[in-house]
Amino acid sequence: MFTDRIAEIISARVHRPEYVTEVAAARQRAATLVGADGRLVIIAADHPARGSLGAGGQRLAMADRADLLERLCVALQRPRVAGVLGTADILEDLLLLGVLDDKVIIGSMNRGGLSGTAFEMDDRFTGYDAETICRMGFNGGKMLLRIDPDDPLTVRTLEACGRAVNDLASRRLMAMVEPFMSTRIESRVRNDLSADAMIQAISIASGLGSTSAYTWLKVPVVPDMERVMAASTLPALLLGGDAPPAARGAFHGWREALRLPNVRGIVAGRSLLYPADGDVSRAVDAVVDLL
Repeated sequence: MFTDRIAEIISARVHRPEYVTEVAAARQRAATLVGADGRLVIIAADHPARGSLGAGGQRLAMADRADLLERLCVALQRPRVAGVLGTADILEDLLLLGVLDDKVIIGSMNRGGLSGTAFEMDDRFTGYDAETICRMGFNGGKMLLRIDPDDPLTVRTLEACGRAVNDLASRRLMAMVEPFMSTRIESRVRNDLSADAMIQAISIASGLGSTSAYTWLKVPVVPDMERVMAASTLPALLLGGDAPPAARGAFHGWREALRLPNVRGIVAGRSLLYPADGDVSRAVDAVVDLL
């Protein structure tokens, strides 16, 4: 049955490409960005556009688009899942599948820093822009901000993120900033997940743009989260990463961090879409239960 739905998507893309914007215009939009309790669970699906296809120990787990879309449909239909974060190709597939009514939608903006490349820190905005996010009726845009003090390409990403924060805020749309202090180790970019490094990254990200009124942070769970989150008053969503949600350490870390006043939910992708036991529904429900 799902194979037939994929065939319909391909047919629409070939014969009626304008149908994507028609579906977006007709979509029932979420009443608010956050529900009555101000909490969010967002499913992330923007990894493939950076060439990052691994999940759950499998190097090409996300390479089969039909399989990824089916997993996303299962996740989005679970109770209390607020919405999805993705690049245009994936979000448009989901629009054509008709699973985004009443969902919060966040467009992924900078995907130019391809995983494993020499130019990875020059993370240019090759995805959504604020104008398109607004025109499509989405709720905000997400940007990755990796800061390497030894790499001059970092400043281009900083400047571009600052502009994106302004462009989104001028349209009253969420700017979701995912900051890290990063460095190259044996030619690979590594994020510093120490508490002090995250405090520095959050402090820099919080000051981007001419207003922070619409800025949210997307942060990993690291040691001493209470001290880390005290670095800003901005609302934050926890980064799920590739850790299985049932793993004791990840589960405990999320639960404890969600008790902090400015932590308002979770953005998770691979850990929910590719759990070790293959049960997407169970993985998503386990995280939702933390709220």
